Amino acid sequence: MTTFAHAPSAAPCIAIVDDDQALRDSLVWLLESVGMTTYAYACGESFLAAASDDVDVVLLDVRMPGMSGLQVQQLLADQKAMLPLILMTGHGDVPMAVAALKNAAFDFIEKPFNHQQLIDTVQQALALSHHQRDAAQQYALLQQRYQALRPKEQRIVLHVAEGMTSREIAEHMQISVKTVEVYRLRAMKAMAAANLAQLVRQAVALRLVPTLPPINTLLP
Repeated sequence: MTTFAHAPSAAPCIAIVDDDQALRDSLVWLLESVGMTTYAYACGESFLAAASDDVDVVLLDVRMPGMSGLQVQQLLADQKAMLPLILMTGHGDVPMAVAALKNAAFDFIEKPFNHQQLIDTVQQALALSHHQRDAAQQYALLQQRYQALRPKEQRIVLHVAEGMTSREIAEHMQISVKTVEVYRLRAMKAMAAANLAQLVRQAVALRLVPTLPPINTLLP
């Protein structure tokens, strides 16, 4: 059995989890024929034991001995794993697949597969996976920049995002308006925010505030 212990590869990585060895071998051949890397597992337990950030998409059988596909999905959800899941189902398992979709599975496909449909579905899931990873990296960078701010700069970012004007912030923090503007400009530079509106959007992305303030408050 192949594991996730491997050198990083530019090729998309697809995990195949199904107790049917013939089907696993068929999917490995199909996906590798279009340039993807594959890792095949006979059960959910072995897949979870080898889990790695290298995997981009999971092809997961709904009905398997031991942990079912739905149980694997729930465990991944509990761990907040951002992995697009494509559920593989037999005809009688469609209701289970629908339940999986309601629990944020990417899609489900019925056996036997149409090869092109399977490849298309995997490609769509890969696009989502790459978007999620890019977003996670951007969030981590944003968080790092915010944590590097001085405490007063952080407070000013928060107050700006809450919709307070420079004068209101100055009164609240008992400093001059000019000092507020200096701190705000420093914060914008450190956060790589091109303008005040972008700084507010960054604060929202960091969950410092729940929503954007009214547009008229985005003024000095």
